[in-house]
Amino acid sequence: MERAPDAWVRAELALPAGEAQILVKMAKQMTSRVAATLALCACAFVQPGMAQDMMRYVDLNSPDMTTAEMTRDEVAAMVKAAAPGHPADFTGKKLSGLDLSGLDLSSAVFRAGRLNKTKLVDTNLDDAVLDQAWLLEADLTGASLQRASIFAAQMRRARLDGANLSSARVVADLTGASLVGAKLSGANLAADMKNQSMGLIHTVLKSARLDNADLRNADLSRAELQFASLKKSDLTGALLRGADLSGADLTEATVSGVDFFGADLASARLVAPVGFETARNFDKAINRDRLLQK
Repeated sequence: MERAPDAWVRAELALPAGEAQILVKMAKQMTSRVAATLALCACAFVQPGMAQDMMRYVDLNSPDMTTAEMTRDEVAAMVKAAAPGHPADFTGKKLSGLDLSGLDLSSAVFRAGRLNKTKLVDTNLDDAVLDQAWLLEADLTGASLQRASIFAAQMRRARLDGANLSSARVVADLTGASLVGAKLSGANLAADMKNQSMGLIHTVLKSARLDNADLRNADLSRAELQFASLKKSDLTGALLRGADLSGADLTEATVSGVDFFGADLASARLVAPVGFETARNFDKAINRDRLLQK
């Protein structure tokens, strides 16, 4: 039986019954926009499982999450009018469903913006700020996001095939996302250990497709990669310390110099890997006895 909202809040946040009821009552009285923002902030600072549970109370079909308050031309004009050192700022803007393909949005700020199902094919987002942004099912095929900041973003089922995220900082929920042939060399997808000693804020790539992806020297420490497909991906020099690779498929992946310290390999497929002899700390990986190598 599904718990009532106040019971869930009381259990998850360890609040007294009275305070939990007040919090839920306040949330129900909020506008959908405020509620969505509150949920996003909460999702950014809790464990992924809890975050997904909390998102049940966000209406993803509301106008706040599905509509745009600007047109493509207005977005382009705002970018064009931006002064040097003062990039276009779209913080909190509703831009869902727009076609912004091919635009130069480099260095633009989309913090907490709504870009659900937005088309950003071949868009230049180098050095852009997408922290706490909503990009559910967004299409970023071939987009350039070099050095972009994508922290605490919701990007489930987003499409980033052939996208360039080299040297980007990514801590996002990319469950079910497609990154086939994407470039993530030098990207930092590791848990934020500076502010979260337990590593609660980390990248989620469950069931994501990373076939043929360039992950050379990428940091995937503590990332969730359960059932992800990394077939023929290049992980040369990558850090997988503490990453959850249970059920992941690394068939014919290049693992030269990869650091497997503490990685969970339960039911993972590591068939015909390239450069396995130079992999580091493989003996310190977890559940090696359940690894599939045939």
